Amino acid sequence: MFYLPENLKKYRLLKNLTQEDVAGYLGITSQSVSKWERGESYPDITFLPALANIFETSIDLLIGMDTIRAEETRFSIHKKAVAYQQCGDYDLAEKTYRDALLIYPNKPGMILGLASTLALKGNTDEAIELMERGLPLSINEKQKATIRATLCFLYLKVGMEDKANRLASELPHTRESREVIQPLIQQKLSDFEMDENIKAILLGSEKGIW
Repeated sequence: MFYLPENLKKYRLLKNLTQEDVAGYLGITSQSVSKWERGESYPDITFLPALANIFETSIDLLIGMDTIRAEETRFSIHKKAVAYQQCGDYDLAEKTYRDALLIYPNKPGMILGLASTLALKGNTDEAIELMERGLPLSINEKQKATIRATLCFLYLKVGMEDKANRLASELPHTRESREVIQPLIQQKLSDFEMDENIKAILLGSEKGIW
């Protein structure tokens, strides 16, 4: 019931009810409702039908099953796209992400997944644009480190050496660390060598950047 606390508050406010109102309907204290909404405790399962009735919603929506199913769907999309990337079928990976973005236009994983595919295909300008758009939205630190390391080489490919060096100096101490990336980008790499480094970063894990 991970999503229950925020949903209890969301649906209560949508119905213009106070915690005291909900408590009165259920015959409990408002302090109990407050603890539920803060996630400090959970209502007994026998209260769920009554809560769903009060808020005029379903138990599934109240406990967040819609969100859980959506997350499972997004994960399956990423899994399929990454499988295409791993076997070199970048066209199908791109189509998978573009179709998904019609449904999830603001999900950073989808934006950055498409960006990584375009980087692998050599569509550098659009890859940069999408990475710069998706990075501020992401809360996945590993994903952000991978994309920033990739951006260093993409910036090099379009002649933005200063931007590449500045970004490399800000990389964390991870697999795509500043100690690894900075010396590489300061070399006079060919386009082929930059592409190989991008592939090593993005395809280094079978899980992709998700």
